[in-house]
Amino acid sequence: MGLQTQALVSAKWLANMLHRNLIGPRLRILDSSWYLPMMKRDGKKEFAQSHVPGASFFDIDLCADTKSKFDHMLPSEKTFANYVGNLGIGNDTHVVVYDASDFGAFTCTRVWWMFRFFGHPGVSVLNGGFRNWVKEGHPVTNAYDKPEAVNFTPKGSHRSWVKSFDDVTKNIDACEFQVVDVRPYERFRGREPEPREGVQPGHIPGSKCMPFDEFVDDDGMILSPEQLRKFFVRSKLDLNKPLCGMCGSGVTGCHVAMAAHLCGAPPGYLYDGSWHEWFTRAPPEHVVSED
Repeated sequence: MGLQTQALVSAKWLANMLHRNLIGPRLRILDSSWYLPMMKRDGKKEFAQSHVPGASFFDIDLCADTKSKFDHMLPSEKTFANYVGNLGIGNDTHVVVYDASDFGAFTCTRVWWMFRFFGHPGVSVLNGGFRNWVKEGHPVTNAYDKPEAVNFTPKGSHRSWVKSFDDVTKNIDACEFQVVDVRPYERFRGREPEPREGVQPGHIPGSKCMPFDEFVDDDGMILSPEQLRKFFVRSKLDLNKPLCGMCGSGVTGCHVAMAAHLCGAPPGYLYDGSWHEWFTRAPPEHVVSED
């Protein structure tokens, strides 16, 4: 597999790479597990207990703009380069990302999108995640050997892929891109509470809802391109026009970018501040609730 890799790899494929002792400078595995406090799980602790052999832990709260008052906002090029370089990832490394969520894909698409944002197309998601890896009977371990640090140089970041509060505000009238909110329907509608204290539910005027857990099937596998296209049609979205994903804090919103990529659509944008920033900054008339 060359540096321009396919977006998804199977557990069988990764197990074969592992069996052939090919995990190293040219192929690195990342566990990006992260959970909301209400989920009562700790990704880092769980990684220490059990993970795919050869994997390193990618902390989305550390590889972030830690000066922002909003959670895990995109880091600078330098921060990202230092962080992934310390995980043994260079410019010729194929990166495979997974998470251990019950969904099969929760935070992994965020890290997949980050690598692509910083000009590294050699990144794939382990389809089905750790859940499916275990289900198929592949090996796990609690051992961790930190990779030797290498240099990673971002090949130019795709700044146009990130939309700011001002961009999204202007877009309410301009309609230059379609805002796709992947929070659950009832939070989008304003009928169920948000997980963050002080943040009320609702949605941005004109946005559409595609709940993130509907991008995967019952087995946690990401839907096929044909199934994804039908999901976009049902959601009244046009794959020929730019899509901008969002969620509570810019993590699962990246499912939209992954789905667009799998469908051969234009690159998916992300509103990085997402609902947390929007609710904090937007005027009341721009917080739509059906409650």
